[in-house]
Amino acid sequence: MKKPRVCIMKTDGINCDEETYYAFVKAGAECRIVHVNQLRKGEEKLASYQILALPGGFSYGDDVHSGKILAVELTSFLKDQLKEFVNAGKLIIGICNGFQVLVRTGLLPEQNLDCIKTTLMVNDSGHFECRWVNLLVEHNHCVFTKGLEGTVISVQVAHGEGKFYTDPATLQEIENRGQVVFRYAGTDGRPTVLYPYNPNGSLNAIAGICDSTGRIMGMMPHPERYVEKTQHPNWRRLPGNTLPHGMAIFKNAVEYALQL
Repeated sequence: MKKPRVCIMKTDGINCDEETYYAFVKAGAECRIVHVNQLRKGEEKLASYQILALPGGFSYGDDVHSGKILAVELTSFLKDQLKEFVNAGKLIIGICNGFQVLVRTGLLPEQNLDCIKTTLMVNDSGHFECRWVNLLVEHNHCVFTKGLEGTVISVQVAHGEGKFYTDPATLQEIENRGQVVFRYAGTDGRPTVLYPYNPNGSLNAIAGICDSTGRIMGMMPHPERYVEKTQHPNWRRLPGNTLPHGMAIFKNAVEYALQL
């Protein structure tokens, strides 16, 4: 069976590309780390891939705003390729800085390039947050979380600008359309706005959203950092059959892409 191909985008400041590569390969995909300049020059084409991954890091040093310069680059030079990729029913995942890029291209929340309706602001704490958090997986149509609905997973966050924010009307639309994928949860598994369980003060405890098709997803936490049992800080105390919580997200993407 032919493996689906994943384009893992790279540019100055992105530093989670190799972890994302590893996660997708472990999930059964064929991956390539592609620099954005290769796409701009035509040396690579998005059409050659079934999944586009925008990894975490600090693209272009987060100058202006986190993810802003890469978002402008994508909408200025690769808009037609992005539209074709999305219209073909392919998958896009943005993790941390990648989530910031997706909201600043307009691909999230609703595939409206150049129309920015949400943002990820400076954490309420005023400093970089690096910790393990609990996420409640919502019941919705997101491709990446199939089979995880209603569960609580544990993953790591590492960001300085992760507070999900938008105007009240847009927030209500996102909620009404079932586009919230993950919410920060307390020890009781319920959504919370309390620090440190909600590490950044995100509205409605939102940690990740998808578009209306469920094929484009952005999330602030890093699932690629928990695809091996030993990556968990308390791995020795976990049950022997514990599946690393981030792994299912990548497996779901690969299984879906096999149908394309």
